[in-house]
Amino acid sequence: MPYIDATVIAVPTEAKAAYVEFARATAKIFKEFGATEVVDAWGNDVPDGKQTDFKRAVAAAQGETVAFGWITWPDKAARDAAWEKVMADPRMKDTKMPFDGQRMIYAGFEQI
Repeated sequence: MPYIDATVIAVPTEAKAAYVEFARATAKIFKEFGATEVVDAWGNDVPDGKQTDFKRAVAAAQGETVAFGWITWPDKAARDAAWEKVMADPRMKDTKMPFDGQRMIYAGFEQI
C-alpha cells in the first residue's frame, strides 16, 4: 500500500527561488532512492483560521509563505529504507534548507 510523507513549512517569501532549487535537488535524490512521486507546492490561498491554520501551525511570520509537499513511496518499508540512504547521501549534507527546519511539520501516512 502506498505510503506518504507530508510536510508543511514556512519559507521566507524572498527565498522562493532558493526553495524551488532545493525542492528540485531533493526530489531527484528521493526518486533515486525509490519515491514514486515528489510534489512541492507554494501557498497562494492560505486563509487565516478561527482556531488554527497552516500559518499558525508553522509559526509563519510576516514575509513568509507556507509551502506544502508530499512524497509518495511504494510502501512504508521502502520509505524507511530510503530515508536512511537519503540522510546518508553526501548531496543532502551539501544542500542548504532555505527555511527554518525547526518549524517544519512532517508526518507519514498510509494511503487509504
